[in-house]
Amino acid sequence: MSVTPLDHFVGIDSLTSEQFWGLMRLARDLKEEWTRSGRNEPILSGKSLAMLFEKPSLRTRVSFEMGMQHLGGYAFYLSPAEVGLGTRESPADVIRVLSGYVDGVMARVFAHRHIEEMVAWGSVPVINGLSDFSHPCQALTDVYTIWEQLGSLEDRTLVYVGDGANNVATSLLMAAGKVGLNVRVVAPAGYVPSDEVLTAAEAEVDITDDLDGVMGADVLYTDVWVSMGDEEEKEDRMAVLPPYQINTELVRRTANEEVLVMHCLPAHRGEEISDAVADGDSSRLFPQAHNRLHAQKAILAHLLGGAALPS
Repeated sequence: MSVTPLDHFVGIDSLTSEQFWGLMRLARDLKEEWTRSGRNEPILSGKSLAMLFEKPSLRTRVSFEMGMQHLGGYAFYLSPAEVGLGTRESPADVIRVLSGYVDGVMARVFAHRHIEEMVAWGSVPVINGLSDFSHPCQALTDVYTIWEQLGSLEDRTLVYVGDGANNVATSLLMAAGKVGLNVRVVAPAGYVPSDEVLTAAEAEVDITDDLDGVMGADVLYTDVWVSMGDEEEKEDRMAVLPPYQINTELVRRTANEEVLVMHCLPAHRGEEISDAVADGDSSRLFPQAHNRLHAQKAILAHLLGGAALPS
């Protein structure tokens, strides 16, 4: 049975379970092809991607740019100063201009409404490279990495520790709901997912402020305590979140010698994660980061190249 194709990649909540699994299987196939032969079929030959940035980036920029190159296409970077999204020029005008030049747009923005406005006014696929509400590219990568590392997602438990209300946590909860992952959020009051996110996640999510909530975890996940745009809250956050650091003691507390530790990076080492864990045997931070390339390829191959989503 064929999987319904996507028009855009804006948020995990807009995908069906079949579409999410299809993207993961496509990422697997493209990674296997690259690993086996050192190349991918140039299915994006003649295709172009505009990469529109309001926020700094390492993994998002490089994975999309190299993903396009590996698939035979071309990507180019547009800086905040060049475009001035929402200030110098409206998102609606930007996307209508770019729709006449390129085959797709990846945007890494502050306001999620800018992504939605580009979808509404453009005539090419739009990819959410990150917004203040969600980070779907990261969540696709993360669940793909868990699947790859553990071999199965059945009866597996992902425990998110720290700021459970940020964009990465939001997309992770929604992704977990697409594949049946058990989810637990271990976070202090005020840093837990909203009711809106929990409803959209389509998953049973346990929430606790008790660090014993990590017991039985197959995966421990964290992110920075002060995200881009939250700098004014740094003092308040640093007063509340330090007990929720993923360190050697917290890893032992899972009572699982094979627990995996993940972080979307960049990491503020010594804050949300210790060096001993980030560089230790449980860490999957760098395989996770490298898989951004293969997940991005799947999104690009499908949206710009018409590659079918395997069922």
